[in-house]
Parts: sequence; C-alpha cells; structure tokens
Amino acid sequence: MRQKLVSMEEAISHIKDGMTVHIGGFLACGTPESIITALVEKGVKDLTIVANDTGYVDRGIGRLVVNNQVKKVIASHIGTNAETGRRMQSGEMEVELVPQGTLAERVRAGGYGLGGILTPTGLGTIVQEGKQIINVDGKDYLLEKPIKADVALLFGSKVDELGNVICEKTTKNFNPLMATAADLVIVEALEVVPAGSLSPEHLDISRIFIDYIVKSK
Repeated sequence: MRQKLVSMEEAISHIKDGMTVHIGGFLACGTPESIITALVEKGVKDLTIVANDTGYVDRGIGRLVVNNQVKKVIASHIGTNAETGRRMQSGEMEVELVPQGTLAERVRAGGYGLGGILTPTGLGTIVQEGKQIINVDGKDYLLEKPIKADVALLFGSKVDELGNVICEKTTKNFNPLMATAADLVIVEALEVVPAGSLSPEHLDISRIFIDYIVKSK
C-alpha cells in the first residue's frame, strides 16, 4: 500500500500553474493554512479557486489572492477580503459569485458524476445570466453545471495513516464535499494518528478519497 503521509514539498509538487483547485473552509475555519503558506512560497499562479469564500487578506485563501496567484474565483462570498473586491472591480481577477447552497450542490454533482442540478435560486437575477432554464411541471429552474477540480486541498482535525479524516465541529463545512470532486486530494492534518484508531462511525471523509496527507506546521 502506498504511503500517503508525505512531505509538504512532495504534496504541492502536484499543483501546477493554471489548475482548478477546491479549497475547504469557511472564513478560514477548516482551511488548510499550512498548504496555502507552501503555495504562496512556491508561487504557483493562474489558479482557479473554488471555495466558499476568499478568507481575509492575511488568512486563508486571501493570501493567494493578495500574492497575485489567482486568475479566477468561484465562491459564494468575498466581503471579508477587500483585495478580492478590488481585483474584481479592476478586471485583474474574474469572480463568479454562486449562492452558497448552489455552490455546495454543484460540487456535490461533480463528485457524484451528475450532469448538473436544477434550482430556482437565482431566477430573475444576475445569477441567471447565460444559463439554461428548464421547465419541470410548469415551474422554471436554472440548470447549474457540476464543478470538478484538478486538486482539492482539505483540512482534517484528525487523520489516520490510511487517510480517514475527522473534521471537528465547524471545520467540516465544504471539506467532505470537495473530497469527492477532484482528481487529486491532499488533506492537511492537525493530528496524524495510527491506522485503526478512529471510530468508523465518526469519520467525515473516507480514506478512499485521500491521495496525500501532510502535517500542519
């Protein structure tokens, strides 16, 4: 069996310029900060980031934005990071704002292999622009297409050596969903524990989704 616990350098060597990257977290809670630090130092650029939000200028995904490493953001909220808003207004960075529930469902659809989801959320608003409207039983819905990524960067409170993950409290947020919807999945572990020490019924992410584990620094 391949060893999943690797160095930070080895893990981020798989992240290349121009990739689409899922990043877990909610306002930097449950965000893999050590991985983001390593990406800032590496300088990988032209990334498309899929996340709930862009964190803050000095925490979370915002550090990648400030360091000019992000080409596009797909998120539900950018209000806590003034630099994201500035770059969107100036045209330096593309921002696609997606209602939070719709964003979660689009990621889920990507992970489950669905062709998309139907939702009434966003009808008659800017969210509708450029999207197909499908009528079902006399009611209109927007077709929201699935979102998959090249890489997912996740955070786990406890991760065993096989890659089983527990996300404590609100760190769970988008992490379990994003684990299913990327070609490569890297989890940052606050604590790495021996295989078999985590209770199966308490797991948030199964090891089958995890390719690499790195330790929080």
